[in-house]
Amino acid sequence: MLIAGGGPVGLYLAAALLQEGVTVKVFEQRQARNPHSRAIGVHPPALEALAGIQVASSMVREGVRIRAGMAVSGGKTVGTMAFDAVSGDFPFVLALPQFRTEQLLEDRVRALDPAALVRGATVAGVRDDGGEVAVAVERAGATQHNGSATAALLVAADGARSQLRGALGVAVVRKSYPDHYLMGDFDDGTDYGDRAVLFLEPEGIVESFPLPGGVRRWVVRLARPAAPAAGPAELAEMVHRRTGFRLDPATNSMLSAFSVRSTIARRTVAGRAVLLGDAAHEISPIGGQGMNLGWLDARDLVPVVCAALSGKPTGRRLREFEESRRRAAVLARRQAEMNMMLGRPLPQPLLRIRTAALGAAAAVPAVNQWAAMRFTMQ
Repeated sequence: MLIAGGGPVGLYLAAALLQEGVTVKVFEQRQARNPHSRAIGVHPPALEALAGIQVASSMVREGVRIRAGMAVSGGKTVGTMAFDAVSGDFPFVLALPQFRTEQLLEDRVRALDPAALVRGATVAGVRDDGGEVAVAVERAGATQHNGSATAALLVAADGARSQLRGALGVAVVRKSYPDHYLMGDFDDGTDYGDRAVLFLEPEGIVESFPLPGGVRRWVVRLARPAAPAAGPAELAEMVHRRTGFRLDPATNSMLSAFSVRSTIARRTVAGRAVLLGDAAHEISPIGGQGMNLGWLDARDLVPVVCAALSGKPTGRRLREFEESRRRAAVLARRQAEMNMMLGRPLPQPLLRIRTAALGAAAAVPAVNQWAAMRFTMQ
């Protein structure tokens, strides 16, 4: 089994297959892991899947368990949402920087097979003759040589800008949105503790999430793409203007700007190759669903791969996998679109109406519970 991409989704799939006795080779183009926090939210269904490869407990020990969220507007709390009933084993959203999540996954893969992960290797081409799939592998470094590899199956988990998706001739459907964000991690000077907070303000939403080590992430919606020179001081000023909180720019440990789009592949199974994670569906980061969606893709793919490698007919199961995961991606995209709509700026009168409606909905237990389940991908 070949896996192109050693990010969180590719590493999870590798560990899950190795546990089933499947020989796996993972090609990852990066020589070293990205040290920035990037994706931080891990939802209960994903934690259940990660528990199956013996990684969830370590993640939970290191991460921040977000057991509740709150909405604030004009300095007043307008609604709260508790996650204590969303899962028996994991009644929270876990906040953990992506680099640490990847490290724990890599440790698990190497514990199962020290040679499974190959860094500095890019899968540059693919050939499928119906009986097996062959890939061209470009190796980094002057002393390395390009080569090839063959296997019964290939999984393309090489991200939103997947080269293999194009090489396999898979078309995509893209949507662009009028939503732009600037986010950064700073020392936490609030008293919110382990709660997530949404500030619903006239200029647009500000989101705030706790991270390990006394750090808090701040995400600010912008009217237009961030200026190239935008830095921690600019983000801190926007947070202060909208929320009243003063951030210390000197404590900034990550800064990133992004504009939102979504991409969903028209098919995820192409011969003996399968697209997984962002290669199959890029979802808005708002709501933190993308990485989780990829893990759930991989979880559902494992039994199909094992059946295929054991010689069982899997045509129907592959079609069912493709259809169900596409439905999940469309649902995640719809949820992300709702999250973004919630954060768009409004004139003060309309903002008051929307805020009052949210507060009223949050006060109804059944509605509050439904929203908590949707937010945590249940």
